[in-house]
Amino acid sequence: MSDKRQFVRTPFACRIKIQHESIGELMVKTRDISDGGVFVILDPDKVPPIGSIVTGQVQGMPGEAPVLDMEVVRAEPDGVGLKFLSEE
Repeated sequence: MSDKRQFVRTPFACRIKIQHESIGELMVKTRDISDGGVFVILDPDKVPPIGSIVTGQVQGMPGEAPVLDMEVVRAEPDGVGLKFLSEE
């Protein structure tokens, strides 16, 4: 199995609030992060379909973190891989 990742992943745990019409608003924890995206731990029954756009906001920062758009690009039994979408 080849690894097609463009960016190096770094273990990183924080809380993120994610939102999508199929799951509502959830507080989840991250497993790792890279320049291209983040993996969040999520129950399998709460996973939005691949290709869905969710919003996410890091919680617990000294100030209010920006709300980012992310695409669901991978689903695993313990969560989903989210790709950061650039603001163009």
